Amino acid sequence: MDHGLKIAIWNVRGMNARARRHAIRSLLDTTGASIVCIQETKMELIYSAIVLDTLGSEFDDYTYLPADGTRGGILLVWKSRAVTITDPMFTTNAITAKVTTVTGTPWWLTVVYGPQDDADKVAFLQELRDIRAACPDPWMVCGDFNLILRDDDKNTGTVNRRLMGKFRRLTNDLALKEIYLNGRRYTWSNEQTPPTLVQLDRVLCTADWEDAHSGCHL
Repeated sequence: MDHGLKIAIWNVRGMNARARRHAIRSLLDTTGASIVCIQETKMELIYSAIVLDTLGSEFDDYTYLPADGTRGGILLVWKSRAVTITDPMFTTNAITAKVTTVTGTPWWLTVVYGPQDDADKVAFLQELRDIRAACPDPWMVCGDFNLILRDDDKNTGTVNRRLMGKFRRLTNDLALKEIYLNGRRYTWSNEQTPPTLVQLDRVLCTADWEDAHSGCHL
């Protein structure tokens, strides 16, 4: 078990502006995280200076999936004194890598930023199946899926039941458990009046990952 390992997972909706990067750093400084999983960077190229400006010198290693123009993008950053991350794999909507600590069993981490188009979402679900087939060890997958799993993931009755069913079938077929979010019900708002509220961000894991991290919580 990785005692005390903290992971920050955040859709930042863009890292291009320096003021935005400093706001990200101010918040992350309070988390004590050793791994940071950032979605929607909106950046095609990320340099070491950008990582330093956003996260500080303790986060001394990183890898990233470029944005498509100004859409999407994933940044995975870690403190090498606390954790080793190796064997990165890059797919259309995800970064997957092996996580090793001094005390824990190695496990796979996948960070996702799911597509918005319905046809692409079907392909994204197959992408997750393919990732799992390539990573048979304990596995945790996190991020912004841009999909809902249950009716109550949205505060209105307008849900795509076909895609919701496909997502639920994926979690059942891969025997994924959800680490439930404490303290809030939704993770996205359209910021209108009245608002549409949705839970799009979540953390899923295999049973062997949960067994090895029995005290984990969000």
